[in-house]
Amino acid sequence: MFAIVRTGGKQYRVAAGDKIAVEKIDGEAGDTVSLGDILLAGDGGEVKDAKGLTVSAEIIAQTRGEKVIVFKKRRRHNYRRRNGHRQSLTLLRILAVGDAKQAAPKKEAAAKAEAAPKSEAKTEAKAAAPAKEAPAKAAPAKEAAPKKAAAPKAAAPKKEAAAEKAAPAKKPAAKKAAPKKDA
Repeated sequence: MFAIVRTGGKQYRVAAGDKIAVEKIDGEAGDTVSLGDILLAGDGGEVKDAKGLTVSAEIIAQTRGEKVIVFKKRRRHNYRRRNGHRQSLTLLRILAVGDAKQAAPKKEAAAKAEAAPKSEAKTEAKAAAPAKEAPAKAAPAKEAAPKKAAAPKAAAPKKEAAAEKAAPAKKPAAKKAAPKKDA
């Protein structure tokens, strides 16, 4: 049985046992992934319904493709740019095509079971941490209130000082201007 699968914006014809290189998929080597975007499925010369089908694959390795040189040039403008690019790739081995939902969930269930104890440990750590953090949070709040009250008091003298400096500066200028007109 074969299937046409879309992943990473490209389409691949796959069958059980095939090895393909696709754009990077998250996961470690040995993880099982399920490719759900199946465009077409078939067996020999017959075309089958692709609804509900999945393709399960095992990640062989995370690698990078060959370097591609990107060279830009504009004639008669002394403009040349040279860049290189290496695409991140994931090598997959197709395990099964079709109703392979039974094979993939076993490893996923095991991964979820391993993740569950970790999350429980995190929740226990978080439950203990708020008791320690609660007094610390209360103390900065008490300190913050006086600082806010002190800030407006400090701002008011600055405005008054600025107003006093502005007023005397204008008076001498007016006195100097009057004698020049008389002369």
